Amino acid sequence: MKKWICLLLAATIGFTSICFGQENKNSLLWEISGNGLKESSYLLGTFHLLCEKDFELKPKVISTLSNVKKLVTEIDYTDPKETQVMANASKAEKTLTSQLTHEEATQLTEILKSYGTTLAEMDTLNTQSLYSLLAKKAITCPAAEVKMYEIELLRLAITTGKKTGGLEKIAYQMEALAKSYDLKEAIRQIAAGDLYEELTKKMIEAFKKEDLPELNKLLKDKRLMNANQEYWMLTDRNQNWVRDMPAMMQTESILFAVGGGHLMGEKGLIELLRAKGYTVKPVFQ
Repeated sequence: MKKWICLLLAATIGFTSICFGQENKNSLLWEISGNGLKESSYLLGTFHLLCEKDFELKPKVISTLSNVKKLVTEIDYTDPKETQVMANASKAEKTLTSQLTHEEATQLTEILKSYGTTLAEMDTLNTQSLYSLLAKKAITCPAAEVKMYEIELLRLAITTGKKTGGLEKIAYQMEALAKSYDLKEAIRQIAAGDLYEELTKKMIEAFKKEDLPELNKLLKDKRLMNANQEYWMLTDRNQNWVRDMPAMMQTESILFAVGGGHLMGEKGLIELLRAKGYTVKPVFQ
């Protein structure tokens, strides 16, 4: 009888996890406890850029931030040295055209038209800057309406007197991008801008619903992220972060806020932390 009740509940109101013991992963906020920690820390999956209409700091995120002592994002946005590195991050040693054949330059010129720019305007910028054009396809609202999740979270943290920090340096992020996207791959990516726009709309909806499995699947779509890119953009960085997080959590309670793509999978932060002996469970309210 219990089996049939469970099947009915699963079919009607989605109680599959209760009936069959599967973990409900529909949360972007996860509690980290155990393994000698005196108090819990937390892991939050973010969506770096959002239009204002899609942006929300959920009550459970605000509540969690109020209860921890420190906010740690991927990089420390309050460090003036990091700010300076970011300001110079688009500079290139070689022009784009010097690395392309005439045919490739012609192709890139045509692609850039759909982004409202020209090869002449982009020529002195680096490959990472070329790749970043995809944000124009993903975030279509006016610049004044764009919200960066981590910055909004940081503002709240500073307002409420929390300490802040970062997991890595911007230079390492740029190095990871360079290893992931050479010039030809960056051109292939921006040529697929319409696909990226379509997938991003679905990602945003999954993010708003906190459907972490769906968000993870979309972020790692093989049409836009191959194995090499997943390794350098996600896996390698996750492994670096997990080496540093235990000592940080041992000292004080922390809310770690990182891109949602870093959370799930065998080499995601949730499983890597569990492998180190921590209890990592979703926070629903």
